[in-house]
Amino acid sequence: MTLGMISWIQEEDFKRVKEKGLSFVELDVNDRAEEFLKHVDEIKGYSERYELPVQAVGRWGSGRICKEGICKEELSLECKLIDAAAKLGCTIYITGCNYIEELSYYENCSLAISYFEKLIAYGKEKGVKIATYNCRWNNFVCDPMAFTIIHGYLKDLYIKYDTSHSIYAGGDYLQEAKDWGERFIHVHIKGALTIDGKRFDDPPAGMDITNWGAFLAILYAKGYQGGLSIEPHSENWRGELGDKGVDFTIDFIRKLMIK
Repeated sequence: MTLGMISWIQEEDFKRVKEKGLSFVELDVNDRAEEFLKHVDEIKGYSERYELPVQAVGRWGSGRICKEGICKEELSLECKLIDAAAKLGCTIYITGCNYIEELSYYENCSLAISYFEKLIAYGKEKGVKIATYNCRWNNFVCDPMAFTIIHGYLKDLYIKYDTSHSIYAGGDYLQEAKDWGERFIHVHIKGALTIDGKRFDDPPAGMDITNWGAFLAILYAKGYQGGLSIEPHSENWRGELGDKGVDFTIDFIRKLMIK
């Protein structure tokens, strides 16, 4: 396993990650897709200059399907993002799929499968694997039922996993890792803290309720060799405190990694 961090596309972003001694960056474009696409050459230069590979590129929250079927504009944009990932030497593209309330669960799954099939086929041409995120942000492909139907059918569809999303949804992240760990291709490191069953904060990993030792033990048992990507997410841990929180997470997670 390698330890890296979600970052962005400016040179100072790469420099900061390098100074922390991390091994890669993850770039989540979300609603900044056009900005990202305009600067791929510069990003590639920063990646090479600081010897920090871009391990994953992802797009969260967008609508991929509608009542009429696949959103062709979004599919076209994600293919462009896959092209950019390939140019950067990145082999993982992370996506999801929204849920259409007017349609049945079966119909939603069928449309999601059709959409992912197209991304998988396109990604294979570029040497990029497709993974779904288990975040609930405009995405229903995030729990064991969806994994069983969609990933169970699409053998070349992988999972980007984040324990915090399972915790906040009342799920069992250790069971999910046990059942689906072979399909994990990228993992987020983000603390989760609930009080009286309600989300309180996303503190640094190691100051939260996640059993990180047990989770990593399952990853090792499953032969996981991918990236552990730190995701600073808390509204409370910002500025100098946030930077110290990242340092704490790096030190904490490294002690659990087998060298």
